[in-house]
Amino acid sequence: MEEYYLYIKSLHLIFVITWFAGLFYIPRLFIYHIEASFKPSPEKEILTTQFKLMTKRLWYIITWPSAILAVLFALLLLIINPSFLQLPWMHVKLGFVFLLILYHLKNHQIVNQLQKNQIKYSSKFMRIWNEASTLILFSVVFLVIVRNAINWVYGVLGIFTLALLLMLGIKLYKRIRSKNPNA
Repeated sequence: MEEYYLYIKSLHLIFVITWFAGLFYIPRLFIYHIEASFKPSPEKEILTTQFKLMTKRLWYIITWPSAILAVLFALLLLIINPSFLQLPWMHVKLGFVFLLILYHLKNHQIVNQLQKNQIKYSSKFMRIWNEASTLILFSVVFLVIVRNAINWVYGVLGIFTLALLLMLGIKLYKRIRSKNPNA
């Protein structure tokens, strides 16, 4: 099985990338769907019908299969090389993967709610929610690439700085959008 390790690792990375593509785009569709629900008829019905279809296709055709395949290939990699489970950085990475799975499942819940026209969150909340996957991605990539060389204090400060910059970016975008609603 070791002779297939690099092929399995490549497939794992491909499906991680497509999984994240879905996780990056699905909250954008949530935002569009939520904002469309406040439009006048018939625009509201036309847009929400279209966003429901786009969401359903993205979620069930791309995001869910990618998540499942990314996890399956990750498990295969750990079966081939179980010594990785003894490394401290791998424990931290698996913690982030657990957070990512929780994020994915919460998005699934939101998909189901919006399919039933149940709007429980604002578009502003969704803009902030959208950044959670970005923080997890940055954390995992830096952790995997830098591994043991990372100073945890700087790593934690870096993630908080990134979160702060993302929040400032959201506020700036909101300010720009309030001046120009078509932005």
